[in-house]
Amino acid sequence: MKLVSYKTEDREHLGVYINGHIYNLNSCDKLLPDNMNEFLQGGDVLMERAKKVDAQIKNGSFEAKEEIFYEILAPVPHPTSCRDGYAFRQHVAAARRNRKVEMIPQFDEYPIFYFTNHNAIQGTGDIECMPDHFEKLDFELELAIVIGKKGRNVTAAEADEYIAGYMVMNDMSARTLQMEEMLLNLGPAKGKDFSTVIGPWLVTPDEIEQYKVAPKDGHTGNAYNLKMTCRVNGIEVSKGNAADMDWTFAEIIERCAYGVDILPGDVIGSGTVGTGCFLELNGTGLLNDPNYNSQWLQPGDVVEMEITGLGALTNTIIKANTDFSILGLKKK
Repeated sequence: MKLVSYKTEDREHLGVYINGHIYNLNSCDKLLPDNMNEFLQGGDVLMERAKKVDAQIKNGSFEAKEEIFYEILAPVPHPTSCRDGYAFRQHVAAARRNRKVEMIPQFDEYPIFYFTNHNAIQGTGDIECMPDHFEKLDFELELAIVIGKKGRNVTAAEADEYIAGYMVMNDMSARTLQMEEMLLNLGPAKGKDFSTVIGPWLVTPDEIEQYKVAPKDGHTGNAYNLKMTCRVNGIEVSKGNAADMDWTFAEIIERCAYGVDILPGDVIGSGTVGTGCFLELNGTGLLNDPNYNSQWLQPGDVVEMEITGLGALTNTIIKANTDFSILGLKKK
């Protein structure tokens, strides 16, 4: 099942996406809420009711009215929190190699994550960026999950049961802001807090069951053979696979839930896939060729991310109509 949040006029709604069409769930079953947050609060009970409606529409036994005029939103427009992990060893190793530092051994000891701005979640559409964001503006190709039920001290062995679904994720990054603030051993904050993109819909785990593979040796949890690609202005710049995650989402959830509640509506990203951002690609290019022409996102660029089974997420980069700069406020 593909769950989608959308807006008609000034109201947000919850629907299912079937063969290019959106059907409102509440109009099909009045016991189903008309927004994603309330739906996720209902846990497995509401999820099963929605799957029943989805199946009835697909097999033609239920005649549902298609939505015509709408604006697609992020599948989870108002997450209770947003964390981002660091699951792909290839990306971490390449980024450190490009900075001419050794691979950090702690990566293989435990999964880590950071909190980002859950109020800056976006879906398909324009991403408005400030002037300082364009100082090395970057994408990050990731996949993400959303938590579907409350838990605490969840073990990796049971953690996959807490996943309501999967999405494509673009962890937008302003690298100059990010690198400056992290010199003080805090962050990322301003380098990340302006936009995190998820979508185009929330795909329930049963839909990607066919792609399941074994996790890396010594790890616990579900892994999936899902091709990941990113195109900028129609040109492929990045590709990878979700099966290359060294730390599984189950293991990341285990760490997230240690001594604290995870809640329905929590979004958790995988971290960047290998080759999944310009920072890594530029670093590798310059390491191999000092004359390499580095690339960063520019106003008007169209970023398309696609993951097998999860759909394609498309955004256009636009520049805010202002010259206000916090980089210009630095004390000399």
